[in-house]
Amino acid sequence: MLNRITETLLMGPGPSTVTKSVLEALAQPTIGHLDPRFIDIMDNVKSMLRTVFETSNALTMPLSGTGSAGMEATFANLVEPGDRVLVLVNGVFGKRMQDVATRLGGEVTTVEFEWGTPVRPEQVQAALADQSFDVIAVVHAETSTGVGNPIDEIATLVQRTDALFVVDTVTSLGGIPVTVDAWKADAVYSGTQKCLSCPPGLAPFTLSDRARARLDRRTRPVPNWYLDLSLLTSYWEGAKRSYHHTAPINMIYALDRALENVLEEGLAAAHTRHREAHEQLAAGLPEIGLSLFVEPAFRLPMLNAVTVPDGVDEATVRKRLLEEFDIEIGAGLGPLAGKIWRIGLMGESARPHHVERLLDAMKTILQ
Repeated sequence: MLNRITETLLMGPGPSTVTKSVLEALAQPTIGHLDPRFIDIMDNVKSMLRTVFETSNALTMPLSGTGSAGMEATFANLVEPGDRVLVLVNGVFGKRMQDVATRLGGEVTTVEFEWGTPVRPEQVQAALADQSFDVIAVVHAETSTGVGNPIDEIATLVQRTDALFVVDTVTSLGGIPVTVDAWKADAVYSGTQKCLSCPPGLAPFTLSDRARARLDRRTRPVPNWYLDLSLLTSYWEGAKRSYHHTAPINMIYALDRALENVLEEGLAAAHTRHREAHEQLAAGLPEIGLSLFVEPAFRLPMLNAVTVPDGVDEATVRKRLLEEFDIEIGAGLGPLAGKIWRIGLMGESARPHHVERLLDAMKTILQ
């Protein structure tokens, strides 16, 4: 089957196109997960993740699993039955936070916003005035809608409380600024398959000292053994590493190379490249009769929600893009299913020639 796979241009909500250097790193010989050479790679990855997350948190590492594993780890470690959790919801991944926290026995309150619009800080402030919370959680870049939430303003409100602040940066890390220490965020997770241009399989993760202290005060064991941070730290930290599980060694090779690529380009330059790719797309869409769904002030550069015109079968367009042009874009989810396409300009996919190729293909299909 593998010899039948073509090199598709990935411009959906993830995964993104993987760079050649990362694929080459992935193909390097596998060594043991306790091999001193591999420990050096682990330490290098942790150091680079701190730079990309803009944090000094000691506990910063990739978790084995995709971004959803990062979400699961966050709530499994920080939420015990009866804990009061506030989740700010304006899309699929806010709803998923609510689901995970509820399954863990948290007393979950949500403040919900119309899909395609951002979290409104004034409504968050009102919720915080009514009740105190142990954990407050929000998605930075809502992948289901293409909306960027005002994390700086939300962080200011959370800092006035004693709650732990959880931020999902699965789609934002590497594409727009993620400033963990400036936000005073306590648990932040991401995914490798978006703006880092790495295959899916790891969840970059960072935890503050304050959150670690909360974890140490738990009254019962973390319910998820595989993602129990108190066990994982024995493998990822310290001079003597203890076996927990067999790490996805080659994926960590790949992340090592992907992070080096980002830092060689420079974070600011990577952010600018994503913004310019978005601007190129936004300028080209009206010329082929298309428009963006989200208001300009709240649009993400790396995930673009494009309104499906009346009378157009969105699934047929996606099918033709894939079969005739080897380009993948995504469909809408939830209430936006059938109403938008989700076009990802993430990592290596955020290049001018890729945007031009997509616009030309869309023009051919729609005409």
